[in-house]
Amino acid sequence: MKRSRTLTLALMSATALTLAACDNPEEVAVFENAQQCATQDGFDIKACEANMKQAQEEHVRVAPKYTSVADCEADFGEGQCEDAPQKTASGGSVFMPLMMGYMMAGRSAGVATQPLYRSKDDPKNFRTGDNQKVSGKTGISKVSGQVARAPSTKTSTIRRGGFGSAARASTGGFRRSFGG
Repeated sequence: MKRSRTLTLALMSATALTLAACDNPEEVAVFENAQQCATQDGFDIKACEANMKQAQEEHVRVAPKYTSVADCEADFGEGQCEDAPQKTASGGSVFMPLMMGYMMAGRSAGVATQPLYRSKDDPKNFRTGDNQKVSGKTGISKVSGQVARAPSTKTSTIRRGGFGSAARASTGGFRRSFGG
């Protein structure tokens, strides 16, 4: 009996340490464009442009996807969505929000360069493709290690609202319409 209790406590401690390690604050740099990045001390235009290009490439992979432009605009605002290159299983159009900025490593090495979005419900804050709040300002910020990791690939579309703080609170998160 004591052996199993000791093993259980050891496993719980290891899990807690693993979770704590994942959530260590990371320093990130948040910018709306490469020119803004280049004005930040310690950043040069070539690195800023390379990171923005990488974020633009990731944008297609990680942006939330919607089955209708109206659903996308309900979360991101009128005129804030674009056609995604993906199609639905039946060949229909897919929509995603416009990229509003990008996040790259500040002085921390473990940060994934990624696109950022601003939801209609929380327009002051940048959010990742996984709907994690990053920052309300550009420049250097600290975020949890979880936010600094690359967002997951979006393989299904959202039928209706769910991005942003108010929508998330009211719907319980993303609503998926089909797998892909």
